[in-house]
Amino acid sequence: MGRIAIVEGIRTPFIKAWTLFEDVPSQRLGALAVRELLERTHIHPDMIDEVIIGTVAQPVEAVNIARVISLYAGIPKEKKAYTISRNCASGFEAVTSAYEKIKCGFDEIVIAGGTESMSNIPFVFGKEITKLLMQLNKAKNLIEKLAVIVRMRFSHFKPVVGLALGLTDSVCGLNMGQTAEILAKEFDITRREQDEFALMSHQRAIESRAKQREEIVPVIVPPDFDVVAEEDNGPRENQTMKALRALRPYFDRHNGTVTVGNSCQVTDGACALLVMDEVKAKQLGYEPLGYVRAYDYAGLDPSKMGLGPAFAIPKALARAKLKLADIDLFEINEAFAAQVIACVKALASKKFAEKNLSLPHAVGEIDVKKLNVNGGAIALGHPVGTSGARLILTLLKEMRRRNAQFGMASLCIGGGQGGAVVLER
Repeated sequence: MGRIAIVEGIRTPFIKAWTLFEDVPSQRLGALAVRELLERTHIHPDMIDEVIIGTVAQPVEAVNIARVISLYAGIPKEKKAYTISRNCASGFEAVTSAYEKIKCGFDEIVIAGGTESMSNIPFVFGKEITKLLMQLNKAKNLIEKLAVIVRMRFSHFKPVVGLALGLTDSVCGLNMGQTAEILAKEFDITRREQDEFALMSHQRAIESRAKQREEIVPVIVPPDFDVVAEEDNGPRENQTMKALRALRPYFDRHNGTVTVGNSCQVTDGACALLVMDEVKAKQLGYEPLGYVRAYDYAGLDPSKMGLGPAFAIPKALARAKLKLADIDLFEINEAFAAQVIACVKALASKKFAEKNLSLPHAVGEIDVKKLNVNGGAIALGHPVGTSGARLILTLLKEMRRRNAQFGMASLCIGGGQGGAVVLER
């Protein structure tokens, strides 16, 4: 068996939540990406052995969303599909699971990717009103119903924001922005450094718009179908340091440095990748975008989850038998500017390596000119279940343009993990 090839990939535009895609559920976004992938690769749906989709906020009306997406996209009902979740690395996990299924001989051809509609993460009732509504439903007569109703209070109907719950760690009790504040303080990252990084993300995303269209399928937007989303709507052409400086800290109002401007955007989007063995790809006449050389995941303190890449990258490099200096291009997901900067500093620190990685030397320095060269999640957005797949797709496309040999995609994972994938051409 040869290397595991990523033949091609496609994604929807990444659209800011509660804007153009607010009426497009996650399963429809995923189906759009999968269907377009089938069209562009001219592969017959009968040839797909399995569909693996990563997601975080799985819609209640689309349990095992991968199966729903598979059927919506026209893949035969006899084919397999399953949904996978590793929080922010769910799109990664779909690809690495496809790698494992193919390597183990269970599948030959897999569609792997991610989907997320953060617009449609629901508001939910609290426990008190839920119990009362259940009692009301069980009441057998008018008197019993009235007895329940009189116990209801307006305060009971205050909704619980599902998105806020999902972005709060249930172990350490901190939301993701608060964990970024911890890293900013620990690594002495200034507000100016974060804002400059955020500005760079927008500038690079704007400069690379023409290139990004290569990986995007335009979407005709429901319900009126009179608007076509052709590109990501997060990057700001007029973003400035002055505008970023004007924003107040969001997660630590008094002493913080993390703002909505130097954090990722809440976003809707989907991505799909065609994965198969290198030998199979050649038999079918494909020239793959690239190959998965190695990957790994790592665990760490949930309160410092943003450092995940600094823990996972060395493990993936070891599996790939490479050094950081061998990597031509990097994609590190921009959950927060502070988080990416902290990872870069940690990887360059001998002290960090000795204390946390049991290494006698620093992992290495990342040249910012090689990092997120087309912008990142601060500009493009972070549909959490999709981003891992998007990082791989964007990186492989850029590696092909530059004739680069090795690429590293990595991200932090809410809950205290990191993931890293080494790609080669």
